[in-house]
Amino acid sequence: MPDAALDSRAEARAALVTGTVDKIRAIETEEGLNRDSLEKMRQALVAMAAERELFTLDDFAPPPEGGDMKSTLYRLSEDDDHRFALYANVARAGVSSPVHDHTVWAIIVGCRGQELNRRFDAPDDRSGPPVERDQVMVEDGTGVAFMPDDVHSIHIDGPELVLNFHMYGKGLEQLHGRRFHKPETGEWIVFPAHSDIRDAR
Repeated sequence: MPDAALDSRAEARAALVTGTVDKIRAIETEEGLNRDSLEKMRQALVAMAAERELFTLDDFAPPPEGGDMKSTLYRLSEDDDHRFALYANVARAGVSSPVHDHTVWAIIVGCRGQELNRRFDAPDDRSGPPVERDQVMVEDGTGVAFMPDDVHSIHIDGPELVLNFHMYGKGLEQLHGRRFHKPETGEWIVFPAHSDIRDAR
């Protein structure tokens, strides 16, 4: 593709991302954090994801086929204080996360492919095991939103490459207190903040 076309798409994508993050920031500022405001944030992100022509696999390359790495995370936006962090995630089949929380609000919406989200109930003090509540297939036009204490797991098994968007109340490198459930022992364990992120701003 000619450089001019690439530049034009990148410019349009940057403007769309900026506008979407501005909307989400305003929702939280004006309404605080609750289920209703989180749903409005989710809808804003779903509208962004509908502009699929601005988010191609040429722009966001997947991890190499046959390798150990199954997903690649690209940073699209993050405030100077690390708030309102938005990422594009590109993944192949074979992704399966443990049940975990985020400690901040989180939203996942689909653009290409399918990502199964299993949602769970768990004690606030993490004194017992999670119990699956329901499942949501995140794909084009859909998404899920989580309050800081909500727990879920992610599973990607289909043959199609997945490209979706993850947004958090704070950047992933700053989240040092997230916990996941280890079914072999019944423990909830703190896992390190995510650091392998490519900058695509």
